Amino acid sequence: MSRALNDDEVLSEMNKMVAFIKQEALEKAREIKVKADEEFAIEKVRAEPICSSPDLHFLGLTDALSVQAKLVKQEQQAIDAQYEKKRKGAEVAQKIAQSTITNKSRLKLLHKREEILQQIFAAVREPATPLYKTNGYVQFLEGILTESFLYILEPNVTIYSRKSDVDTVKQAAESAANAYKEISGRNIAFEVEGTISDDESQGGVKLVSGTGRITLDNTMEERLRLLEDKMLPEIRTNLFGKNENRKFYT
Repeated sequence: MSRALNDDEVLSEMNKMVAFIKQEALEKAREIKVKADEEFAIEKVRAEPICSSPDLHFLGLTDALSVQAKLVKQEQQAIDAQYEKKRKGAEVAQKIAQSTITNKSRLKLLHKREEILQQIFAAVREPATPLYKTNGYVQFLEGILTESFLYILEPNVTIYSRKSDVDTVKQAAESAANAYKEISGRNIAFEVEGTISDDESQGGVKLVSGTGRITLDNTMEERLRLLEDKMLPEIRTNLFGKNENRKFYT
């Protein structure tokens, strides 16, 4: 499998192509001159036996010169056509090479930007202090559980948490159930199961309604993923500036 040419190699090949076309044009011009001289000499020899007078000799020489001029013009038109064809081919090749270089540079830039974004997201996904170790973790759980209860709106739910968070989640769920009743006027019963591995998550919960028809993922990892998708255009603009080539945003 052949490798792609780098920028210097592309420019080198273009220079070789131009030099080749110029050299071929010079050689063709020499061929035209030699051929014209040969035809002129032939016509001159043919004219001499029948030119018994100065006037006839002049007419024969004129005919030879006319043939020579015609041959030169024909060959000149042929070389012009060939040169024009090769010139256009060289222009197309140059445009393709320039487009390739531009696209390669653009792809390198996009790849580097994507690396920077992934580094930022990775730093958020794996912070120095995980969410479950922060002072506001219980308040965070109360908030997302209240939000989840109001979303599900069923009398029974099962809450899945990190194995180490079962007691903390139960405490937060009690407060969230009270808040839910104040807002909706309904009671809600819940069970907490520590089925999420401590190594898989830095906090949060998953909920399944009593009927099993509604599943809600409110783990920190899922909330970050959704936030990444939603905020990505804004993050790109803040980091790299507005994309002048983009007309539509979602």
